[in-house]
Amino acid sequence: MKTLEELLAEKKPQLLKKWLDLILNTYPLDAHRLFKHQKDQFLNPVGSTISKEIAVLFDEVIRGINPERASRSLDGIIRIRAIQEFSPAQAISFIYILKKILREETLKELREYGRAEQLLALESRLDEMALLAFDLYMRCREKMYEIRANEAKNQVSALLRKKGLLSEAPAWKPDPGQTNLE
Repeated sequence: MKTLEELLAEKKPQLLKKWLDLILNTYPLDAHRLFKHQKDQFLNPVGSTISKEIAVLFDEVIRGINPERASRSLDGIIRIRAIQEFSPAQAISFIYILKKILREETLKELREYGRAEQLLALESRLDEMALLAFDLYMRCREKMYEIRANEAKNQVSALLRKKGLLSEAPAWKPDPGQTNLE
């Protein structure tokens, strides 16, 4: 009997295809078609990024998660989903999609050979990855809100200046004859 890692490495191409299809199903139909069929990374940066990064994440799950490497790949996907106004649950759901796929594809075989504990270990790695993804999502959203708040503040300031309701404070220049600030 092969180890779970060997079994998954063998099935990697079809598992990645299934995972990508299910992730793309979380998008509206028009976007899904574009992401799935347009292979040019410049015409389809979302589909290209997701496809590339899930391959890295799949390897991380199989061999054990390196938080730095996993975070870099998660960041690419999470930034996209945060900007597209996915809720936190929707944004990280792609990890749980993989969890479901792996369970469906391996549980029967693992039970036959009494190795279901390997699947539990793998699912724990996926849970760890989901927590990393959630942290990244929240950082992205915080940054977006910060950018929006600064943009709004700058627009209000510009409008007030334009209407003459706000002016810049003049630069302070000390009186050359005064040496003491009393």
